[in-house]
Amino acid sequence: MAARKSTDPEQAPAATVRTQEYDGGTGWQVGQRAPQDAYRALDAAGTGESTGPVVHQHPGGYARQIVAAGGLVTDGVRRELDAAEAESAED
Repeated sequence: MAARKSTDPEQAPAATVRTQEYDGGTGWQVGQRAPQDAYRALDAAGTGESTGPVVHQHPGGYARQIVAAGGLVTDGVRRELDAAEAESAED
């Protein structure tokens, strides 16, 4: 005779709930996806220092891409964006 499964809820195995990762959405905060590319020009003196504001299209000449559109905004990206904002506020 075949074994029958119990329909008693107290004898049923506990449900396994899989943890789920949720997308942080789109924006400029850590954990979110960048809505646009972000670049910063590099100085013409050749020191490699960033200069000027964050722009969303390659500024021409030498530039560093901070993050690509759809890329994850990390702590490092956020620091770079904050530094550019602070420099712009000083000018």
